[in-house]
Amino acid sequence: MDTAAIRTLKPNVTQKEAVQAFSAPGFSALYWRMRIGPLQKIADAYVPFWLYRVRYELGRTSHTRLLALDAVDGSLDLFEFPRIPEQRELISVDSRNRMAPSLAAERGEEILREKVLRVVFQQGFFKLREARLDVVREAGEMYLPYWLGFYGGSGSVRCRVLDAVRRRIEGAKASAFFEQWGKHT
Repeated sequence: MDTAAIRTLKPNVTQKEAVQAFSAPGFSALYWRMRIGPLQKIADAYVPFWLYRVRYELGRTSHTRLLALDAVDGSLDLFEFPRIPEQRELISVDSRNRMAPSLAAERGEEILREKVLRVVFQQGFFKLREARLDVVREAGEMYLPYWLGFYGGSGSVRCRVLDAVRRRIEGAKASAFFEQWGKHT
């Protein structure tokens, strides 16, 4: 893959902080070291996301949310933004560690609707008057940064994922997402 520049949100985690997070004492890190092996290396990775403006009614209150869905397969957690990120919140990055958008626009909207309905039902199923969502995709795409920690030894390497915006270690779903990508690059 070439290294054309991409627009990405500025990460909130430095490389040094990522190493510390992957090496931190605690049950989760100990589990990875014991089960898979030691931390071998880390790498930054960038995933394309599409922004959507979603409107719905809950009770008698109208809600509008700005949500981002990954444009690869829609499986990562949604991001929510208070507003469209401004230029000063974005940086230009040249990296081969970026995924290409591969999700069809129609399928992306279906996945987003399913995820939003799940969230809305959790907030107040009985307050939902009708399951009607108005979804509008915003122009363009932006990439979101992640740190990948590679653990293991001879022949078996596994990946842990640190969301570099929300500063949190992701679960098995995100690990599988990036491990699958790694098999195809």
